[in-house]
Amino acid sequence: MKALVKQHAEPGLWLMDVPEPETGPGDVLIKVLRTGICGTDLHIRSWDGWAQGAVKTPLILGHEFVGEVAAIGADVQDIAVGDLVSGEGHLVCGKCRNCLAGRRHLCRSTIGLGVGRNGAFAEYVALPASNVWVHRTQVDLDVAAIFDPFGNAVHTALSFPLVGEDVLITGAGPIGIMAAAVAKHAGARSVVITDVSESRLEIARKAGATLALNVAEHDIAHAQKQLGLKEGFDIGLEMSGRPEAMRDMVANMTHGGRIAMLGLPAQEFAVDWAKIVTSMITIKGIYGREMFETWYAMTVLLEGGLDLSPVITGKYGYQDFDAAFDEAATARSGKIILDWTV
Repeated sequence: MKALVKQHAEPGLWLMDVPEPETGPGDVLIKVLRTGICGTDLHIRSWDGWAQGAVKTPLILGHEFVGEVAAIGADVQDIAVGDLVSGEGHLVCGKCRNCLAGRRHLCRSTIGLGVGRNGAFAEYVALPASNVWVHRTQVDLDVAAIFDPFGNAVHTALSFPLVGEDVLITGAGPIGIMAAAVAKHAGARSVVITDVSESRLEIARKAGATLALNVAEHDIAHAQKQLGLKEGFDIGLEMSGRPEAMRDMVANMTHGGRIAMLGLPAQEFAVDWAKIVTSMITIKGIYGREMFETWYAMTVLLEGGLDLSPVITGKYGYQDFDAAFDEAATARSGKIILDWTV
């Protein structure tokens, strides 16, 4: 089969012929239809410091996908050949305290699909049945391909009750934009999203943000004045990993405000902890999705009319992966899709 492989410990990717993945009695073999390009994939392609420490070559990349079940193991139940499926990209041990308590997203031994084991940028991918999500209702294939990052957005956005609240999102990458759409759809009064990329801010406006603010031109206090806020934002969703974004968010929260932090900083940075203490701000770290409560929420949101189409800004055949990755690496694009059926 064809697959995108990190063949060598150096920048680049290689489109290669590799054997189809082997499966056991509890596994599902999936024919891949579409995949989404993630920031993680960009790190592995460029072979930066994080990738060098996290990845062993050779490796098939990719963890955002939708496909059709091609075969099931003898022990697999409730999944049938021909089912349309996506996959939870975090594979957990099933034995630790959190896994046994049903909190699998908190497993300390998580292995990432396309990072710690061969992934979905291929004609076929194999997953344990416990990581397979069957789409029981109709869903657009391109949207189904990005259920993994959509789940990040939903997990972050719904960490705290949103109805009637004023929400600040720092970072208008694809996940931040999806979080803005989710927050507005879930009943937030106003949703402000910040970035320095006017192209991405325009995507956020199309996705439903109340105000998309270019922080190279206006500060967040300006957004408060524009919206008539007097006490600050109730909910913060930090999606950028940037120290200045986190500091600005803390400075503009109301007393008792709550912050969900998904953005991953590149290094340690100072935070005004005195402000956090005296303002009684709650900060919650987010990593991945709750298995599978977040997946249920994603499906229900789409059934309820949530529109993610503005977030998908490019689509390529898998043979044109270099051009697709180049576009995904810009600060202008939303989600980029690879089509494995062409």
